[in-house]
Amino acid sequence: MPPSTDTPPLLSIVGRKHSGKTTTLVRLAAELGARGLRVMTIKHGTHTFSIDPEATDTYRHYHEGGAERVAMVSPDKFALVMRQEREMDPVTIVRTYMSDADLVLCEGFKQSQLPRVEVFRRAAHETPLFDAAAPNAGLYRAICTDDPLFGAPCPVIRMDDADWISQLADLAIRDLIGPTT
Repeated sequence: MPPSTDTPPLLSIVGRKHSGKTTTLVRLAAELGARGLRVMTIKHGTHTFSIDPEATDTYRHYHEGGAERVAMVSPDKFALVMRQEREMDPVTIVRTYMSDADLVLCEGFKQSQLPRVEVFRRAAHETPLFDAAAPNAGLYRAICTDDPLFGAPCPVIRMDDADWISQLADLAIRDLIGPTT
């Protein structure tokens, strides 16, 4: 589902396993936050997960009690775990829970129609996910790489540049958020 005008902009950080997606997303979120933007994130997983260890009360509420939804509340955090019949798409998640963000960074969602930045490290993989002939090639806003010879029709950000995260933040603001006050 593509984003609508009433949804904050989303940017997906994609790449092969161990390419540096999480590190890139964390550094980009920190850079954008330091610039005064309200950044929220979504991590896509391919298998189930547990956010609390066995024997905690919330674990027991969910697993032993079979509660449909379990919320954990503390003075500084709120978490909600809920059962679902099918995976939610990132736009629905953002509209439901993150509509007040300036930008939502997603890790993964390679099959979505979200604008994306690929992290391609030659040190980890021989080829990128990006394929200029693929139908989704137009979704790529940039490719961050350690390969000095790599070229693409979208911006290529060299990870050996000291300010590469700053360059990526500039691109995200320019292409997705627009001028800020």
